[in-house]
Amino acid sequence: MPTGKKNKRKARKASKVRKPSKVPGRVQKSAKRLAGAGEWFEKLVAVQARLRAADGCPWDREQTHESLRTYLLEEAYEVLEALESRNDRKVAEELGDLLLQIVFHSEIARQDRRFDVTDVIREIHDKMVRRHPHVFGETRAKDSAEVLKNWEQIKAEERRAVKGSGTAAGGAEDRGSTASLLDGVSRGLPATLEGFQLTRRAARIGFDWENAEGVLEKIAEEGAELREALARGASGHIEEEIGDLLFAAVNLARFLHVDPEIALKKANAKFSRRFRAMEQVALESGRTLADLPRAELEAFWEAVKKKGEAPGKEGADGDGRARNAGDDPKPALERAGRR
Repeated sequence: MPTGKKNKRKARKASKVRKPSKVPGRVQKSAKRLAGAGEWFEKLVAVQARLRAADGCPWDREQTHESLRTYLLEEAYEVLEALESRNDRKVAEELGDLLLQIVFHSEIARQDRRFDVTDVIREIHDKMVRRHPHVFGETRAKDSAEVLKNWEQIKAEERRAVKGSGTAAGGAEDRGSTASLLDGVSRGLPATLEGFQLTRRAARIGFDWENAEGVLEKIAEEGAELREALARGASGHIEEEIGDLLFAAVNLARFLHVDPEIALKKANAKFSRRFRAMEQVALESGRTLADLPRAELEAFWEAVKKKGEAPGKEGADGDGRARNAGDDPKPALERAGRR
């Protein structure tokens, strides 16, 4: 025990050094919000467990992993639509609906004694820590490209470890062959997203085009091959050539950092919006589109474009119209994108 004024001063000084610094207000608020999120998540899990209980909701009790697949897809697409609206309230609502699907599937598995929501959270927590060694370990990554490269290498090591342990769960990557960088790309994805993921993974190890012009030339090449198949009347090859053309277009989107599924969704919405506007114009004139000749339909379409879109926004033939077989089939990307 220190004695004397000098020792007392030393003791007070040491006490001040050992005293923990005050936690900033922002950190405290963040901690409270996280605690609140955990509390609400537990309440949501409890609600779903109650709905699945013997005296719960008959509809919820009847659901299976298979019956819920449609809802999982619908909720994911509704999140995308909400993001497009830029309405924060709507985004939060739709993210909640998507979260419910995860809780729902986890509760079904818990009742079957296979896994529960804690396992789901632990798996993704450990995976994120494991795949970010540049943050949680000693590895260094100079940029995002190196991060992605490391990510793929870690995933490949994980797959080899799972196969070596004999605990592979089957699915997209368990195909009785050696490990591949393309393992893990789900065949259940929409075709555009599957093509996007396949080409993105290949590009991460350097198997990619040097510039967008090379992909545009590939699109032109695929378009020429499709014309040849049409000229020969080779019906068996037309589907294949159209697939090659679409794949090249998806690859261009990926190269330009555009999600092809989102881009096509927007093009679909634009076409739908304009076609409905055409129907309204025809209705106001006392007719239907089916009554109009082709030339007048074209005039209606151009009028709708000029009314609803800013000048110069469309580009050459970039209006998304469904064309007849006799129209010029030259790909719009080749016309609008080539310099």
